[in-house]
Amino acid sequence: MASVEDLLQGVQIFGRVEELQKKILTKDAVAFLATLHRSFNARRKELLQRRVIRQAEIDKGVLPDFLPETKAIRDNATWRGALPAPGLVDRRVEITGPTDRKMVVNALNSDVWTYMADFEGMLHLSPHKNNQCHRSNSYSLDSNAPTWENLVNGQVNLYDAIRRQVDFKLNGKEYNLRTDRNLPTLIVRPRGWHLEERHFVVDGEPISGGLFDFGLYFFHNAHELVKRGAGPYFYLPKMESHLEARLWNDVFNLAQDSIKMSRGTIRGTVLIETILAVFEMEEIIYELRDHSSGLNCGRWDYIFSTIKKFRQNPNFVLPDRSAVTMTVPFMDSYVKLLIKTCHKRGVHAMGGMAAQIPIKDDPKANEVAMANVRADKLREVRAGHDGTWVAHPALAGIAVEIFNKHMPTPNQMFIRREDVTITANDLLNMNVPGKITEEGIKKNIAIGVGYMEGWLRNIGCVPINYLMEDAATAEVSRSQLWQWARHGVSTDSGKKVTKEYNLQLLKEVTQELESKAPKGNKYQTAARYFSTQITGEEYADFLTT
Repeated sequence: MASVEDLLQGVQIFGRVEELQKKILTKDAVAFLATLHRSFNARRKELLQRRVIRQAEIDKGVLPDFLPETKAIRDNATWRGALPAPGLVDRRVEITGPTDRKMVVNALNSDVWTYMADFEGMLHLSPHKNNQCHRSNSYSLDSNAPTWENLVNGQVNLYDAIRRQVDFKLNGKEYNLRTDRNLPTLIVRPRGWHLEERHFVVDGEPISGGLFDFGLYFFHNAHELVKRGAGPYFYLPKMESHLEARLWNDVFNLAQDSIKMSRGTIRGTVLIETILAVFEMEEIIYELRDHSSGLNCGRWDYIFSTIKKFRQNPNFVLPDRSAVTMTVPFMDSYVKLLIKTCHKRGVHAMGGMAAQIPIKDDPKANEVAMANVRADKLREVRAGHDGTWVAHPALAGIAVEIFNKHMPTPNQMFIRREDVTITANDLLNMNVPGKITEEGIKKNIAIGVGYMEGWLRNIGCVPINYLMEDAATAEVSRSQLWQWARHGVSTDSGKKVTKEYNLQLLKEVTQELESKAPKGNKYQTAARYFSTQITGEEYADFLTT
């Protein structure tokens, strides 16, 4: 077996390592990351190339379907995913947020069952600050871009939180973990397979962002988590096939073997947030079997993926985003099939995020927003979901109330949904009632430019019309704009959507946003980048690239 010094050969770290971060980037941990990279990076790159090939097929009109080669897995009624792990039996309300120290303390102090600590999106809500957000009088969405400093500090914060050493003072205020009850179970979301960590290079290649996030967290905390009655648990994002789940499963096995931990201790919940993954949900659970803790409806990314994958196909043009609700045919089919699939295999079917945020200065508007949250959570629990997501502690109480009333048991895996039959045509049914309006175009521009402007400043704040807009909704917005221009659709007033029309509205919206913004904003720069993505011509895989 290679020594640590041998494994460190060929490793270069280009990010600054502060004194507090040295306990994370130890020689042993770095050697472990190098092992993960050398073992799995070639396969990761092959799988990403498969995505490119699959996209080319879709562009030629080949629609996805359930895989004939894995039919035996779907037809075999005997296999099951893993039994729920300690701390994951009841997941009725999960809070999500980034890994900055303040958010870690606040999330773990929330009245929820689990906390999904996010290395992928790095987003969180905080009280409105005049110099950071100027389009809402409620809450702002602070966006910590996944910089080297934020990512490594996040690892430090989780390390300290697990050991109950995360208390700190900020601006004279103390932030302390509660001691009057058990804390929520911690689940970490590493970055997706498509992202790389360019500050950490092995043999001349950057490591996968997902392996970097997973590896550091697992190496330092797996045994400590088990000792404290839980385990190393993860949310796995952005997968497009069961082969990508198989790769994660192999990573889990090698990681557990490396620290002499029993296989099956790790658990992974997969976010079904791509249109291709929905056709392989049973296979995804099967690949992760002993490590599976269910699937989650990542609704906004799912809509983005649907538009993105079929952007060349005029039959997949959707109306204004506000019309694409969870009850339209393709979204309703997605939810029903996910719940049926999970419960058939004995794992959790988790619901998604409500986009509403509290409106402190307008009681009537806040009442409407909270009513929408209640309706959304009621829909989820009645459909058979075992839990749901909130991004703001103020919404936790609403979700808890709804799920406690309608789900008196720890979960609803006994609801098999055998009444549900979903076909490929159901999943691809784009019969969505609604119109394309100039107002919808302007809203998409405001969301996209607002998100990019925040990203460029490292502080994103995009609560627009009291809805929380994040990377996923920004992706939906720019993809719709691209799609509408590409296919030359007409608005409800008869105006044809063209490259020139989108760019003219971009100019108008940007000027309006800039006129209300403090000095030093980056709206013009954001608009310059955004303008390349709404013409129906160039299309980047992801906005942030």
